[in-house]
Amino acid sequence: MSRPSPFLKGWLAHYSGLIGTWAKRNSLSCDAEDAAQESALQFLSKGSEAVLNPKAYLMRSARNRLINEVKRQSRTHCVSLEELAEEDHPLLADPEAHLHVCDLAQALEAALAQLPLKKRQVFIYHRLEGYTHAEIAQKMGLAINTVERYVIDATRHIRTQLHSFCPADSGLVEKAGKPIIP
Repeated sequence: MSRPSPFLKGWLAHYSGLIGTWAKRNSLSCDAEDAAQESALQFLSKGSEAVLNPKAYLMRSARNRLINEVKRQSRTHCVSLEELAEEDHPLLADPEAHLHVCDLAQALEAALAQLPLKKRQVFIYHRLEGYTHAEIAQKMGLAINTVERYVIDATRHIRTQLHSFCPADSGLVEKAGKPIIP
């Protein structure tokens, strides 16, 4: 049985302290664990020669990742249905609203399934998870222009597929049979 290298041994010594420190500072320990794991993965991919102070590198890298996550979460503001005022509640207006929502959700899933994998991932990261184009480009190893094009293509495709769910006065203007994104 081989012994772990001193490099790996040193990294593991810092990892548990890293998670403990960031879990205390962050309300969600899973975010701290994710940041620590991503930092450790990046650290291990660089090798021991590239990093002079492993503990400082891991702490700073995890801190930067947590800051980015907090910024990303602050861009996406969600309000639960329970927090909405009664007059703002979308399901109370129409007794058939639940059926309409289910049909719309199924149509959205079908439209997303028709997209190529990378376009679907880019669309979900951007529109549903709130990542910026630059963050998606870095995460997926794509050019920012490619990410922008994928978002536009996916948005057009989904609007076309979900066109029957739009009210007649939705403001969508068609040109040559294709809806134009306002």
